[in-house]
Amino acid sequence: MDAAASVEKRLAQFSFAVAGIVPVAAGLWGVLDPFMGPEGSLQNHGRYLSGLLLAIGLAFWAAIPGIERRPTWIRVLTAVVVIGGLCRLLGVLLGDPPSPSVLGALAMELGVTPLLCLWQSRLT
Repeated sequence: MDAAASVEKRLAQFSFAVAGIVPVAAGLWGVLDPFMGPEGSLQNHGRYLSGLLLAIGLAFWAAIPGIERRPTWIRVLTAVVVIGGLCRLLGVLLGDPPSPSVLGALAMELGVTPLLCLWQSRLT
């Protein structure tokens, strides 16, 4: 691997590491948040979905060491994130309030994550 490719790989790894903070932190917060909402099955379902978000972030992080050898892994995770983002966008179009946290999530799901996936594809 030449020097330029090595630098690009390191920058991609760093970018994936930083971007992975969002789903890991949000997932942990959702799992542990005592103010999640009404008690019962709805709250439990929210913890489950937060656990899935946490797992997605951890799976992205797990791909970092061999990032140039993980195109399928990154593409599958990206597809999961984009599908979730499209569902979130549909919710906004149907009347869900576009709060700052929703808009930030949409930016990550429909912007940052696909761009990182495209970048990773250049490394292979």
